[in-house]
Amino acid sequence: MVLAIDIGNSNIVIGLYRENGWTHTFRYETKEVQPEFYYENAMRNILLEWGVAYSEVSSTVISSVVPDLNDVIVQAVKYVTGHEPLVLNPDIYKSLDMYVPRPYEIGSDLVANAYAAVHKYRTDAIVVDFGTALTFTVVSIDQGIKGVTIAPGLKTAIASLSDNTALLPTVPLEMPRSAIGTDTVSAIQSGVMWGYVGLVRELTLKIKAELGSDYKIIATGGLLALIEPLQSLFDVMDKMLTLDGMRLICEYVRKRT
Repeated sequence: MVLAIDIGNSNIVIGLYRENGWTHTFRYETKEVQPEFYYENAMRNILLEWGVAYSEVSSTVISSVVPDLNDVIVQAVKYVTGHEPLVLNPDIYKSLDMYVPRPYEIGSDLVANAYAAVHKYRTDAIVVDFGTALTFTVVSIDQGIKGVTIAPGLKTAIASLSDNTALLPTVPLEMPRSAIGTDTVSAIQSGVMWGYVGLVRELTLKIKAELGSDYKIIATGGLLALIEPLQSLFDVMDKMLTLDGMRLICEYVRKRT
């Protein structure tokens, strides 16, 4: 039984993998660093709610793009499960059976996405991840990660309008029917949401044209479901892609050690 903890800028996602599938997932908003016992109690309560004994968790893997949270969550895992979690880091990237360029710069979530694409789907891929940042990761079975493109995510774009203007409010992330707004809320939704449809479509097609070969387009991320008009662009939509990549990396490292 594998416990995966994906620490992102907007959310922390916890997943439990057993019997060849993700049986439980839990998502909550990333907040300022709390005392260690906060995370320990939260983890105990989550496993208790899932009906999982602490001893049943055989290994834990952590991906984090929020370094300040790493130590407290690692300690919480050790106290609850009794074992040391595997934290994705540059030394691990260097040992993988997939090339990872600039290991000290690249985010662990992008590495996990790429690893899942080539090992789960056995294909060259462009992975589009709708998270706090909107990322496009190009990965090849033979050459590993070839490059990454990063743009602001949907929440970031919406929040920036509210934070940097005096009169514009924060609005719900909802896909409007029209590209023409009729009030302040629908005007922002039209501009951001339909703007992202164009941004994602144009960047994806441009990247694919530059590659000059058949790359599958795999979409993932917590905000994926919001952009319904884009669904026909993707060959695969896989909300569990990042967790699967973490799990597969964990399995590979454990086998080697």
